Amino acid sequence: MTDIHQSLDAGLYFVSTPIGAARDITLRGLDILKTADVLAAEDTRNTRHLMDIHGVKLEGRSLIPYHDHNGSHIRPKLIALIKGGKSVAYVSDAGTPLIADPGYALARDVITADLKVIAAPGASAVLAALAVAGLPTDRFFFAGFLPQKKVARRKSLASLANIPGTLVIYESPKRVGKSLSDMVLELGGDRSAAVCRELTKKFEEVRRGSLAELQKAYQQETPKGEIVVVIGPAPDREISNEMLEDALKVALRQHNSLRDAVDQVTKDTDLARKKVYQMALAMEQKR
Repeated sequence: MTDIHQSLDAGLYFVSTPIGAARDITLRGLDILKTADVLAAEDTRNTRHLMDIHGVKLEGRSLIPYHDHNGSHIRPKLIALIKGGKSVAYVSDAGTPLIADPGYALARDVITADLKVIAAPGASAVLAALAVAGLPTDRFFFAGFLPQKKVARRKSLASLANIPGTLVIYESPKRVGKSLSDMVLELGGDRSAAVCRELTKKFEEVRRGSLAELQKAYQQETPKGEIVVVIGPAPDREISNEMLEDALKVALRQHNSLRDAVDQVTKDTDLARKKVYQMALAMEQKR
C-alpha cells in the first residue's frame, strides 16, 4: 500500500481549521499537518491544541507564529524556506485562511515569487452561516468586519445597500446591537436576516427575522461568542419614470451614442430594453 503521509512538494499549503467542533478538520488537512516540513500559524497555541487533539506530533519541526503584527518580518523567511525546497503549511486561528485572516499578503508574495500555493479546503464560518440562515445563496457578498466607529460603520453599510445578493458580515458580540441598529437605518428594517452565534459549537444559535425584529431582540442583550450576521438581498424597487430619466441623463453624458446609453441603463436596471429606448427617444424629442 502507498503511504498516504508521503512527503509534500515544496510550496505553501493553506489548511482550513475547525471554527468550533474539532472533528471538522478534514483528513487531508491532518495529512498536511503531519507531513509539512514547516508549520506557520496565526495562533500557535490554538494550533498546538488542535494537533494534540488529533495526535499530530511536531517531531522537531518548526511551528512559526505568523500574524498581522509580524507578517512583514516572517514572510521573507517562509518564502526562503519554500525556495529551498520546503513545504510550509499555514493555518488560521479558525476557519479558512485568508477569510478575515492575515494569510492574503503571504499568498500574494508567494505567488509573486512564482512558487506553488495549494489549498486544503474545509470549515468556514461564512459558508456555515449561509447554510443555516435560510436566505438566498445564489449570490452573496462577504463584507468581513464592519468599522468600529458609528459614522464609518454607517458609511460602509450604505455602500452595501444595493449589492444584488445576500450579505455576510462578521461582528463582535459587544457591537452586534449597535450594528443591527445601523443596518436598519442604512439597509431597511424589512430586509430578512439571521444572526448566527457560536456556529458548530455546543451553544450554537440562529435567530431569524427582519432586521428590525433582530435589532429589537438585541437592543438590551449582549450575546456571547462568535457572531455572523446574514442579510438577505434588497427587495426589488419600483423604478419610476423620473428615476429612469435621471439614469438615462447620466448614461447619455457618459456615452457618445443613444444606443450605448440605452444598453447601459437596460443592464443597470433590468428593465425591458424597449421601455428604456422609448424613454430615451422621448427625451431626445423634448430637446
